[in-house]
Amino acid sequence: MSFHMHLRAVQDSEVRLDHAWLMEFMGAAWDWDVRQAEHDAGIAEFIEKDFSSVHDLCEAGSDLSQGQGGTWELPVFGGDIVHDPDDVQPPFVHLAPDAVRRASAFLADVPFDVLWAAAGPKLHAAFGPGWAEGDVRDIYVRHHAGLRDFYQRAATAGRAVVKAFWY
Repeated sequence: MSFHMHLRAVQDSEVRLDHAWLMEFMGAAWDWDVRQAEHDAGIAEFIEKDFSSVHDLCEAGSDLSQGQGGTWELPVFGGDIVHDPDDVQPPFVHLAPDAVRRASAFLADVPFDVLWAAAGPKLHAAFGPGWAEGDVRDIYVRHHAGLRDFYQRAATAGRAVVKAFWY
């Protein structure tokens, strides 16, 4: 079974906070060619399997004093949830442009090393004894950098972000 978090930066005026509409909108972009093209264009990001632990990494910095941008938004699970009315499919999450700016500020203001110092030992332990800490750290460095760059582009463009969690 695969677990993926898929993020798309879009004009907020194009988004409908309706689960069926979001299923179609995000589902159409889950096709590998579309997903890769959007990723290459800087308007999509995705994390396979590790997204919950990337949230744990980010959450380790949420108690720090707020940055220059004011109140932060957490980049993985933060946002407004749009539930499936039949409670069968996973929910979608929407971040309005102001929340995207706050998530971008969080990723820019809190250095990765600070997050890793707080959450790294627990995240490393979850990988098991066969994994070197540096290898696990490198995985999270890449996830953090990908999210930071994605949110920075989305915030600069004044876009919203829609997140899907595919199981």
